[in-house]
Amino acid sequence: MRRWFVLALIFAGIVISYLDRGNLSLAVVPVMHEFGYSAAIMGTLLSCFFWTYALCQIPSGMFVDRYGLRRTYAGTFLIWSIASASVGFSRGFGGFLIARLVLGLAESVAPLASVSYIRRNFAPKEQGLPIAIYLAGQAVGPGLGALVGTHVMAALGWRGMFIVTGLGALVWLVPWLVTVPAEADFKKAATSESLPAGWARVFKVPVLWTLPAFVFLTSYYGYFVLTWVPAYLTLVHKFDTIEMGHVISAPLFAMAGAMTVFGAIADRLVRRTGKPCAVRLWFMCGGMLGAGSILFLLVIPNRRWVLPVLVVAMCSWGVGSSNYWSLAQFLSPVQLIGRSIGFLNTVAQAAGAAAPLVTGWLLGSSGRFTLALAVAGSFPLFAFLIMAVTGSARLEAFRLSLKSQFRAPAADAT
Repeated sequence: MRRWFVLALIFAGIVISYLDRGNLSLAVVPVMHEFGYSAAIMGTLLSCFFWTYALCQIPSGMFVDRYGLRRTYAGTFLIWSIASASVGFSRGFGGFLIARLVLGLAESVAPLASVSYIRRNFAPKEQGLPIAIYLAGQAVGPGLGALVGTHVMAALGWRGMFIVTGLGALVWLVPWLVTVPAEADFKKAATSESLPAGWARVFKVPVLWTLPAFVFLTSYYGYFVLTWVPAYLTLVHKFDTIEMGHVISAPLFAMAGAMTVFGAIADRLVRRTGKPCAVRLWFMCGGMLGAGSILFLLVIPNRRWVLPVLVVAMCSWGVGSSNYWSLAQFLSPVQLIGRSIGFLNTVAQAAGAAAPLVTGWLLGSSGRFTLALAVAGSFPLFAFLIMAVTGSARLEAFRLSLKSQFRAPAADAT
């Protein structure tokens, strides 16, 4: 039972992580008005979190492996909570920049520590549900932030929102330190298998590069929604703060449910058909086609259509993205699993840095979202084309080639 309670704390930690990183998106309009920032400056502040978050993915993974999960996660959680709260005391660009850079650095530990615990404490045949719960936290976090944060902001102002949510989250540390076992209780020795000679040849295989291309395009889309769509709702459709929070949170909560339900359906189809590459690809492609429906925001007649469009688009994106990460783990040899997922997550966070920055540039002085929305909305369609052209047969051939080269049966776990 203890491992499931720890998993619940991991879910809560990811929820808090995404809530803290998303607070600035909710405060875009009042911050721009108070400091007179342009869209480009605001895009830089939204982007800078991902600079350190992306750069620290691999170093943070090494840090977790060396010093263990319990103390590392607790220490970085304390740092990021204080960094998030400190935004509420910022007096200018420098304060925002430093706080967001520290926030990205500290939060980089959270996903790696979470996956590390799941891999070490759940057998491959039972990892589907824990992974789905972990990923659902990435949707619930910004959804809860939009729902609760906007109410706090309406009552206490944007500064109060950062201070209350940042410092209030520190209560999480108590059950974590009390419940999570000492590192020696669950730490397992790393595999002693060495990489085969000539393993770097895999980088010359074209199929390999479809995976980072897909994750960059789809992550850009996801982070565009999380960072700039709250401002879009306020500036274009004139939602007030509370209304904006409701319109943003509903699609994210729906996405968390869709990811879990369709993840279970995909797992069942994998067991029934014995074709994990094909099944995951079907869900990835279908999800990205649905995600492209966000382009309807360019032509909707009034704001009543905003919520249903976002629900369909975000649920579809969540289903496609969750199956992508399942496929990526399935394709990776056991000797490369950490480096493979770390590399792909770095690409994803690079997209997270690009999305708010590029969007700020595209908005320019006019503040019109047409071009920015068209660019972001087209990216999942390009991702669909990339994977549809690649096809499950090429993915399966690539997997078998890696399996033969690395001789790692564990990589076949579904």
